[in-house]
Amino acid sequence: MSGREPDDEANRLGRRVKRYAQVGAGVGGLAAKFAGQRLLGMTPDNDRTARELKVALGGLKGPIMKVAQMLATVPDVVPAEFAVELAELQSSAPPMGWPFVRRRMRAELGAGWESRFHAFEREAAAAASLGQVHRATGPDGRKLAVKLQYPDMQSAVDADLNQLGIVFSIHRRIDPAIDTREIYAEIRERLREELDYAREAAHIRLYAAIFASEPRIAVPEVIEELSTRRLLTMSWLEGEPLLNFRDHPLDERNRIAEAMFAAWWFPFSHYGVIHGDPHLGNYTVRRDLGINLLDYGCIRIFPASFVEGVVELYRALEAEDRDRAAAAYARWGFGTLSNELIDVLNVWARFIYAPMLDDRVRSVADGVSAAEYGRKEAFRVHQALRKLGPVTPPREFVFMDRAAIGLGGVFLHLGAELNFHRLFNETIENFDAARLDKRQSAALKKAGVPKPQWRA
Repeated sequence: MSGREPDDEANRLGRRVKRYAQVGAGVGGLAAKFAGQRLLGMTPDNDRTARELKVALGGLKGPIMKVAQMLATVPDVVPAEFAVELAELQSSAPPMGWPFVRRRMRAELGAGWESRFHAFEREAAAAASLGQVHRATGPDGRKLAVKLQYPDMQSAVDADLNQLGIVFSIHRRIDPAIDTREIYAEIRERLREELDYAREAAHIRLYAAIFASEPRIAVPEVIEELSTRRLLTMSWLEGEPLLNFRDHPLDERNRIAEAMFAAWWFPFSHYGVIHGDPHLGNYTVRRDLGINLLDYGCIRIFPASFVEGVVELYRALEAEDRDRAAAAYARWGFGTLSNELIDVLNVWARFIYAPMLDDRVRSVADGVSAAEYGRKEAFRVHQALRKLGPVTPPREFVFMDRAAIGLGGVFLHLGAELNFHRLFNETIENFDAARLDKRQSAALKKAGVPKPQWRA
């Protein structure tokens, strides 16, 4: 990959200050207002504050938009009223114009960049919170997807992560049941990784190796000579949006859902890796009903001990073995596990694992509407946590929970009816943590993905 690093992309103080002003004016003002209401003994209007927060964030590109969408998918990280409003933030933003595209391409590939393509479309094919994608054609006629990072994103990340602390402080003032320190640390680490397109290219190579012999799942190929840390060129994968298949026959929707199940659970159970962004725009469906996996910026890698905890918790719930469940939560990283806390965690775990524990063909929600999916369980958990005092979810829990809920949402949108018990047991059959650790180390090394330094 090219290593160009033009001066105008440096993380300058001036750019950070400008970003603080953009984000802080809206978010900081809301926090001050909220604190004042509390101080005067007034009951804050959560609905109104949530709407104002959405307005404050809605006009901004970059990490703060990504964080807002993320918070809306993790139960109880923010108040329910906040989650509803944040969920309405559009994942696609108006694209940057052609002058930006020319500057970015010239900065990354040099003055003669256009000669390296047979064709390059000026209009973006897709635009999101951190970058946009253009269709192009290589000199050999191959269809390409060219992903360009928006300008000043490093400055935006540093500024937005500081402002994110204000959003969490709003939540702590409303309800201190969940300590969000580890959640913040996790989001901070993942967001910083998403800006490194060289890392994303390595993630693509990793997934390509994982699914090399799986015909149902396609992974793009990285065009190394046309990629840098802020420019990622890949093969274009033809497919249609997943939601286009909601009215197809059930057997077709089930085939798509089975491919999605494999795309998520196989990498996790065999390599300790998940695709951590469950947005529907990150998948397309091929004519043969196989799926294309897109966007590898948010990939979460877990230690084998955590994966073992996930499998062990399933076995514990299956056997109704409370002590075994407690040991699994300890592997996850939950500290100070009282009997009461174990019971509360089991409420949420039984919801997450319910389709896999039920040995029959069913929908993932089993008669519960998409709007109500998980809300009853989340409410019960939160009410109990209020009595137990602040609980600090381990950082590994954040994206695991988010991705699991997102995958469930995919199955709900498809209206799929599967034997999730059979599918899950097939993927964890003969699970062995030591084998996973060796397999993971070898795969990460071959793909060029840095192995994380696991916490003690």
